[in-house]
Amino acid sequence: MKLASTGLVVGAATAVLAQQPQQVFKLPDAIVDKAGPSDWKAPLHHLGDALKSLTSEAQELWDEVAAMFPESFEKANFWSTPKPHTRRHDSHWDHIMRGEDVQAVWVENENGEQERELDGKLNTYNLRTKKVDPKSLGVDKVKQYSGYLDDEENDKHLFYWFFESRNDPKNDPVVLWLNGGPGCSSLTGLFMELGPASITKDIKIKHNPYSWNSNASVIFLDQPVNVGYSYSGSSVSNTVAAAKDVYALLTLFFKQFPEYAEQDFHISGESYAGHYIPVFASEILSHKKRNINLQSVLIGNGLTDGLTQYEYYKPMACGEGGWPAVLDASECQSMENAYPRCASLIQNCYNSESVWSCVPASIYCNNAMLGPYQRTGQNVYDVREKCDDSNSLCYPDLDWISKYLNQKDVMEALGAEVSSYDSCNFDINRNFLLQGDWMKPFHRLVPGIIEQIPTLIYAGDADFICNWLGNKAWTEELEWPGQAAYQKEEMKDLKLTDSSKNIGGYKSSGNFTFIRLHAGGHMVPHDQPEASLDMLNRWLSGEWVA
Repeated sequence: MKLASTGLVVGAATAVLAQQPQQVFKLPDAIVDKAGPSDWKAPLHHLGDALKSLTSEAQELWDEVAAMFPESFEKANFWSTPKPHTRRHDSHWDHIMRGEDVQAVWVENENGEQERELDGKLNTYNLRTKKVDPKSLGVDKVKQYSGYLDDEENDKHLFYWFFESRNDPKNDPVVLWLNGGPGCSSLTGLFMELGPASITKDIKIKHNPYSWNSNASVIFLDQPVNVGYSYSGSSVSNTVAAAKDVYALLTLFFKQFPEYAEQDFHISGESYAGHYIPVFASEILSHKKRNINLQSVLIGNGLTDGLTQYEYYKPMACGEGGWPAVLDASECQSMENAYPRCASLIQNCYNSESVWSCVPASIYCNNAMLGPYQRTGQNVYDVREKCDDSNSLCYPDLDWISKYLNQKDVMEALGAEVSSYDSCNFDINRNFLLQGDWMKPFHRLVPGIIEQIPTLIYAGDADFICNWLGNKAWTEELEWPGQAAYQKEEMKDLKLTDSSKNIGGYKSSGNFTFIRLHAGGHMVPHDQPEASLDMLNRWLSGEWVA
């Protein structure tokens, strides 16, 4: 199986290939005792070493799945070495916004009491920013900033790149874009999907007329740490921990640039962002005193509710998703037979949210439900295509992007502090999976989000790994006050604005919308750039919001 870096699912494949095998609060004490969070020199190579304190039932489950897929467990390793880096002097940066300064601002509330202007624990964070000369790289002509969010206490440094809207930046909304993995750089989304330009085979810049910054300013964020240009001497290996960093980044960014803070703000992303976005949005909405004007979230081809979504791997692989079958009848039957056990394991994970239940669920289900498809060599991100053999990531574009972003003049122009750029960090991917993060029921956060802001779930209908059948199903299974009304809605044809061209279908009720985009794979903006931009513009304008 070859893996595309934008996708979720390096981890799905790593479990299958046994190269490296996802609520998420802390490691079990048995593991922490053996290898502290910053103990890079003493990796925990065998999870079995930490099983002594488990109940007999958990031990039996672990042993059962380990016996089925021994190499997935033998490769288990929670820790990875930090990325080599050299921190630039403060004089390199045009702006430094210090969290302790923001934290120190007190205001008088309506009751005449003193309170902090903004919520959150920000005192350990700083935001370093530099202007990017549009002429230096030629990616776009608009105003740009790049830089790092630093958590000085925990030695974490997140890289971001901001592009103003091409249209009306003083009034257009601001959008945050997140790629998945977990462990894949959002600069992939920038240069392969929805950013101002792409990279050609000869490592040249090619203008993208369908960039999402056509009518919105866009922030591309490399997160969690040790992804893309981001780095750390410590580790983030679960979604909840990553949410604290994202809240700090946005708070300091909008404090540094108040001209963007008044605009509507939206979080968008794909793939494993189906995990990230519910947690990140919930974190933001939990702070009453905030300068983040969050108005909606958009999740594309996401992994959000594994229990529901894993049931639809067999139908999608076997010709029931609108495209020809990839598997033969015997392989389809094998997946059918495996799902009940997979569903039982995921349900155990949902019930306990324990690493000891969630890791076996991830490894069993990824091997049993994804393995038959992956072994065909068909692209898991597009059922219409074979996986490109030019590299290990399915898409040659990713090699071109990496070559471009590793050029010294590019790294200097952006202020990158790492020694090299990689599309995906497989250590991060494995660590998230081995903390049980992969199968956690993050969909349970969505009703609380829908109650406050509109939520869009969209899916390209040629994707296998986070296919539209599963995404549509979990939106219909989701328990929330508007569930009955949403379920009754029929899919309606979706046509391109000012055109009779049919680009998919949609259903919407209250604050919840699902869109199927035709002939798009896992990376909809890559495959259907015009349709994806049309969808974005219409969503930001509030077309499907009651």
